[in-house]
Amino acid sequence: PRQAARTLWYDRPRYVYLEFCVEDSRDVEVVIEDQRLVFRCKNADGVEFYNEINLYARVNSKDSQQKRSDRSITCFVRKWKEKEAWPRITRENIKPAWLSVDFDNWRDWEGDEEVERAMVEQYAEV
Repeated sequence: PRQAARTLWYDRPRYVYLEFCVEDSRDVEVVIEDQRLVFRCKNADGVEFYNEINLYARVNSKDSQQKRSDRSITCFVRKWKEKEAWPRITRENIKPAWLSVDFDNWRDWEGDEEVERAMVEQYAEV
């Protein structure tokens, strides 16, 4: 059985962040292409998760990263056009049931670039 992982996302000037909420993930595979992201993994119970997102706009797949923790897998996807707000993460104007905005991390961009740079550097160090 395969199901979609609950996914949270938020927008920043340079990156779009996606968090796939799967505890104790294994066999994690994230493929970031210019206009698409594919996520798959299994959890400790062997349930397979699969998400495919046709992205709202083009991204720089070479400068995108991911970080796995015990509770989730976070992807920070570099936008091709920086400082251009994404009204949604999907190309199509539909919202899958498994996809939500991460309101805890969503905020105005004013003066946010330094904060964002620090976040990316912190993730990259681990």
